[in-house]
Formats: sequence, structure tokens, C-alpha cells
Amino acid sequence: MSQAETLLTMEETLESTGGVFVLGDGNWHFSSVQTDSRLVEKDTLFVPLIGEFQDGHKYIPQAVEKGASCVFICLSNYEKNPAFFNEIHNSNPEVNFIAVENTLTALQKAAGKYVEKFPSLIKVAVTGSSGKTTTKEILAAVLARKYRVVTNKGNLNSETGLPLSVFNIRKEHEAGVFEMGMNRENEIGEISAVLKAHYAIVTNIGTAHIGLLGSRDNIAREKAKVFDHFDSQSIGVIPFDDDYAEFLEKQIRGKCIHYGKDTDSVKFIADLGLKGTEFSVGKNRAVLKLPGKYNYKNALGAIALCQELGVSDSEIAQGINDLEPMFGRSQVIEDKYTIVQDCYNANPDSMEKSIEFVSSVTSGEKKIFVLGDMLELGADSEKEHEKTGIMAAESSADKVFFVGTEMENAYKAACKKSSGDRFVYCSEKTDDALMTISLEIKKEFSEHSIVLIKASRGMGLERLTKFLCGAES
Repeated sequence: MSQAETLLTMEETLESTGGVFVLGDGNWHFSSVQTDSRLVEKDTLFVPLIGEFQDGHKYIPQAVEKGASCVFICLSNYEKNPAFFNEIHNSNPEVNFIAVENTLTALQKAAGKYVEKFPSLIKVAVTGSSGKTTTKEILAAVLARKYRVVTNKGNLNSETGLPLSVFNIRKEHEAGVFEMGMNRENEIGEISAVLKAHYAIVTNIGTAHIGLLGSRDNIAREKAKVFDHFDSQSIGVIPFDDDYAEFLEKQIRGKCIHYGKDTDSVKFIADLGLKGTEFSVGKNRAVLKLPGKYNYKNALGAIALCQELGVSDSEIAQGINDLEPMFGRSQVIEDKYTIVQDCYNANPDSMEKSIEFVSSVTSGEKKIFVLGDMLELGADSEKEHEKTGIMAAESSADKVFFVGTEMENAYKAACKKSSGDRFVYCSEKTDDALMTISLEIKKEFSEHSIVLIKASRGMGLERLTKFLCGAES
């Protein structure tokens, strides 16, 4: 690959990162970027990150062996142990090393420089406490009816995920839709400076990560940083009924659109229960296959922005009709049991929405909830899990299994709220524990009963689906 074909030239890389070229043959070129040495391919820029428990610099030899052509290294690491890097260089003189103050910051700065190469790209950011990945996927699917779209895969939305994702932008792309998440203060601020979006959707201001930021006020201030790089032509899309709608609107330079209810062109027709929501877009019928009012609301936000970006009513309807649920997010799996698998993420807001939705389904079938720990809630964890237990007790569930150490608080709260044998507690999330739950469900409930599986991704409760759908044990 020549200098002309590289994603960034050496001059652009040095300018953006403030780095120093220290080793290599000077033929700087890369066509992809990775922070995980296992994912490195030929002509990759490898960026080793330094975490609380691990230093990615030790994986540089593996990255080089797999084809890395360029490497960012921390200047202090280089100064402390130049022999380590010189040995790699002597064996691989064609690999180029740039030393920087902080490799994460350098990754973000280089990514921001790369985005600047696409001044005509429609840059859209999606953030919020819950629903952002679903909203991003709906938005990308609908925009793709009119534009060539690039988006981050899955939820690669973090301080590292967002910069890595924007390096997938190519000259043929006309719109970029990127989700922004956070796990610490000012993370949205940092990645917002990478993309510099001129369009943004905020799904809600909830309690996800409240253990990290301390209050919803702090969460709102952090999410609002998605608007940091707006100008007078920018458009911010926010839910009309959110507690922080007025605050968010004040942070928007440009046009503000409120969403969440019928408009002149978009009208609700019917709640189809587990089959989703039917609505009209102009004269066109659309069915969103993601069940629940909260998913319909996510769609309304995406549609509102698409209309501003010139997508026609028929294109919007086509995009919605073609959209399929993603793994673990409001998936309805029709097998021996009807399983609502929503275990990609969980926080108090999304847990409440899932419980309310499945509780409202009036199919006549029995309902079983399997609720796992909500992670990263910090000091609020006990209180929020207790609320979940009370919600479960007040729901229409015929049986509720609480899984995980944190869910013990939910189980105890549920037992206080409602007596009887509806509630079962299981501290373990092992295969054996989930198999036991599966056997209890099979023993007590007939096939076609509705099973809600809801938990944080780290619990891995999607394994229960396999056990329930598999052969009798």
C-alpha cells in the first residue's frame, strides 16, 4: 500500500497525535486499526492500550507477527524499556512505530483526523441510557433506503469502540450513524470530539451507569455532550416526555425536534403484542417487528430524523418492514416456548420496560420471567434490584426466577410484596444452574408459555434459550 492509499499519512498521524516517529523504514501505511492483537491483519495500525490490570504493549510482538504495519507506543514505555522495542524493530524493520503520550488519546485524535477527510458525510450520533443500539439500527436501516450508510457494529460505542468504528468510513459512504455510550465521566465528550456530529438522537436520560456518575443530572450533562459540535444547521432529536427534555433542548445549537407521539405523517395503528407494532407513514403501512411501546418510541425518533434528511414516506416504511431483531435485543423466538430474549443489556429503565411489556401481553398463555443481575449500578444496586423485585411481584408473571447475587435483593423484595411460591432464587449463573431452571419450567409449564429472559450481557442468560428449546433432559 502506498502513502496515497493509507488511511492516514505519517504527517497526518504525527500532526493529529503529537507523536514522534521512533522506529521503522518510514513507509507509513495502514488500512485498518485494532486495539486487540487477535484481530490484527495485514497492514493494520495496532494501538496497545494500558488498562487498570493489563498493558497491551506486551502483545505488540503478536500483532506484528499477524501483519501490523504500524504501531502506536506510549513514550514512557519506550523510554523505560527501549530494548524491547528495538528487538521487535530489528526483526521487523519495515514496521513503523510512533511514540505518543497516551495511546488511547492518540487513537481518538487520529480517528478525529480521519473523519475530517469526509466533509460531506452526514454524521449522526445516537446516545441515551437505554434503547440507543436499537435506535441506531432502525435509523441505519431506514437511512440506507436513500444513502450509502456506515455504522458501528453491535455496540462498539465506547472510548475505543467509536474511534475504531469511524476508521470504517470510506469515500463511497454518504451517511455515518454512530452510537455513543459511556462508562465514565466525559467519555461522551471525548468521542463526540472524534465524530463531531451535526445530527443526534438522545433516547432518554435514565439511571444506567448512575453508580459511575452519581446522579441523573450528571448523566444528562454527560449525554448532552453529544451536541458539543453542533452549528446553526444541526438537528437534535429528543423525546418530548423525558424529564430532561427542556435541559437537552437548551444544549442544542440548531433545530430541536421532539418525538414520541403521532405526527401528521406517522400514526399508530395497533399494538401487535409479541409481533411488534403496526403504524402508518403517510399512506404506507409499516410493521416494526420489535415488540413493545418502547421500541416503537425508538422508531419514532429514528423516523423523525430520517424525514429531516429527506427520506420519503415509502422509503421509511420499506426500511422498517425489512428490519429484523438483533441478537439478544427484544428477540421473540417461537419454539417449544415463546421466548422473549432481551439479555444483551440491562439497567433499571430497560428492565422496567421489559417487565411492563411482557406483563401486558394478553395471549392467554402462562408467563415465566427469568431476571438476571443488572451490572454497573454501584451504590444504587441494592435499591434498584429491590424495585425490580417489586415490579415482578406486581406483574402478571405466573413464575419469576431471580438469577445472580444482586438479584437476591429483588427476590427478597418480591417475597415481601407478594406471598406464595411464584418466586425462585438462584445465586448461580452456571450451565448447571440454568439447566435446573429449564427443567423446572418444563415440568411446571406447558409448551407455548411465554418466557422473558432479561439480564445484563455479563450474565450470559441466553444459554437458557438453548436449554428450553433443546431436547428433554
